[in-house]
Amino acid sequence: MEIKRLKAEFMDANVFVLVQGGHALVIDSGAKLEEVKKAIGSAKVVALLLTHAHFDHCYYALDYAKEFNCKVYMNENGKKIASSAESNYSEDGFAITDYSAFRFLSGDGQLDLSPFRVEYFSTAGHSPCSTCYKVGEELFAGDTLFSNGIGRTDLIGSSKEDMIKSLDKLSRVSFATAHSGHGEDSDFSRQKRNITLFKRFLTR
Repeated sequence: MEIKRLKAEFMDANVFVLVQGGHALVIDSGAKLEEVKKAIGSAKVVALLLTHAHFDHCYYALDYAKEFNCKVYMNENGKKIASSAESNYSEDGFAITDYSAFRFLSGDGQLDLSPFRVEYFSTAGHSPCSTCYKVGEELFAGDTLFSNGIGRTDLIGSSKEDMIKSLDKLSRVSFATAHSGHGEDSDFSRQKRNITLFKRFLTR
């Protein structure tokens, strides 16, 4: 599986394109459509996965869905966030009002998006809809985990208590690499230390 990382138009957020066997899976949608099309090439997009509904991660979701004729997967709590410019933190009034291409996720589970087998974990804390996706041994953590930190818990819908629970959940998930919503990748050992450290900070 090939993983391509693109920089979004906003706030240096990351968009990931996974390519395998002539198929592609896209994670988050802040990068301009033309850049994503170049990364995908001739592969067929099987789905778009959103790690959460802040504008820098979902801005072009409907454009991707239309261009690639694919479904968009997001935690069910994301609809309230994406529908409100105040809650998704956009400065231009951006809001998603058409959810016909969306499929909403609840809790933890699995998706068979052949040839990709995806595990998803509800990781509320940074936002009520935060979701981590594991594909093979790769964890796509959105704004829950960063290389040297965790997502903010002082935003609309954020919760320190939920973040503690989510970090505890992720401490029991094995993976090779964490691909964050901003910044660089990190390996499992770094994230084990990261999670332990920030659980301690948040419970003080």
